[in-house]
Parts: sequence; C-alpha cells; structure tokens
Amino acid sequence: MSGWIDVAPVEDLPPGSSKTTDVDGVPIAVFNVDGTCYAIEDRCTHDGGVLTGGEVQGDVVVCPRHGARFCIRTGKAMSPPAYEDVPTFDVRIDSGIVQVRDSRWDDEAD
Repeated sequence: MSGWIDVAPVEDLPPGSSKTTDVDGVPIAVFNVDGTCYAIEDRCTHDGGVLTGGEVQGDVVVCPRHGARFCIRTGKAMSPPAYEDVPTFDVRIDSGIVQVRDSRWDDEAD
C-alpha cells in the first residue's frame, strides 16, 4: 500500500509531456495527454526497458527499444513484441500538485 506521492506542479507537466517517479520501488511514468494526466509503470512488459523516452503518439507510447506500443490511458499492450499490459496507477491533482499512488493492493481507496 502506498500513499499519494508528489510528482510535479501541474504547470510543470503540460500536455504532451511526461515525468517519472518511484513509488515503493516501482518506476512510474506520468503522461499528460490532452490535459489529463495518466500514470503507467515505466517498464516495458516485453523486456523490462523503460518506456519514457519513447515516442508518444496521441495516447500511445512506443517502447524505444523494440517498438512495442502501449496505451497510456489503459496500459493495454497494443503491438508485439509486448503481449502483456503495463500496470496503471491512480493520479490526482491536489493543491496544484500532480500526485500518484499504487493502490493495487489497497482494500479501499481514499
């Protein structure tokens, strides 16, 4: 279980940009897609390489190593060589700060 982790002031994450952070040892990439922030694990399910640094095409990030494509909104793997989705994470804006948390093992959200 993890509480909310500050990523950046909202003005530092304009549309089309991304930031990374770490939550309990899990690398998380936060992307601003058309004014809405989404967070996915910053690790390709094909070979474990980072996804940040890959080309972003709308709401899709392309793994810079082997070209696997993932939906930033849902984490869905969209093309080989990846067949497994990447985990997604909760995102909120609190007092002008973009925050994320890993709630995969929480019993209830706050």
